[in-house]
Amino acid sequence: MHKNGKWAKQIISLQDEEGKWGYFHSMSKFSDSPITTEQALRRLERLGYTIEDECIQKAVRYMNDCLTGKNNIPDGREKIHDWDVFTSLILSAWIRRFTGDNPDANRVAKQWGDVVSAAFAGGTYNHDEYVTAYRDIIKPNGGRLVNFLNFYPISIVSDLLDEKTEFAAIDYILSGDNGIYYIYDGKISVPPKIFESRESSRYLAAVELLTGYKQSGHKLNFVIDWLNDNRNENGKWDMGKSVNDKMYFPLSDDWRKKETREADCTERITGLIKKLQAD
Repeated sequence: MHKNGKWAKQIISLQDEEGKWGYFHSMSKFSDSPITTEQALRRLERLGYTIEDECIQKAVRYMNDCLTGKNNIPDGREKIHDWDVFTSLILSAWIRRFTGDNPDANRVAKQWGDVVSAAFAGGTYNHDEYVTAYRDIIKPNGGRLVNFLNFYPISIVSDLLDEKTEFAAIDYILSGDNGIYYIYDGKISVPPKIFESRESSRYLAAVELLTGYKQSGHKLNFVIDWLNDNRNENGKWDMGKSVNDKMYFPLSDDWRKKETREADCTERITGLIKKLQAD
């Protein structure tokens, strides 16, 4: 219902012929575009865009070209990680958020799935096993280890783990003191104290990411309880003005009316609860 709104039209108008929006990575700086490709994709995904839409198809073709070496993302090569490993991960993760039919992205995902499975083979996370598998399978050429508690690995392997590994992985993610890098920096097993806050919106993003795992509903009932405890007197949800970050909110064109903001918040939370109850 939001695909024809002003936010989507504004973002799509900035997409270039190649299918990108300026730099790729959300942490990139000094881009000529007011939005990065990753930010655009996150926002369009939030507004209901899928692989059926032309702008997403163009973006996926562009990302696949970068993944296979036919093109390159314009970001400066970072020295923190093995840049080739990192870019193949982030490109593949975003391709797979829109389609599971891309062989190149699936090949990268399979490697990460094998790394994560090795780390949890004993029933709990073993960092030494993660490091060994990372080096043997991913084969980085130096650089910092890409931690599992990070948006990209968590996203890319969500449909690749067996049930036992998935349960163990979700437990590990929930118990991490620093949340999920790039998404939320708090312990996910402890919902935010202040519901009307950007922190709560980012917390919802972390939970939404975990709904990509089949077993997530069994582990996240406490989130449903927290959400129900924060319904207002109308039986709906209002997360307040501060959640207007132009990423997760708003969905509607205009938030000058409280009722519209309430409708957007309720739409997002109702959808999340349905996903959790379906698992």
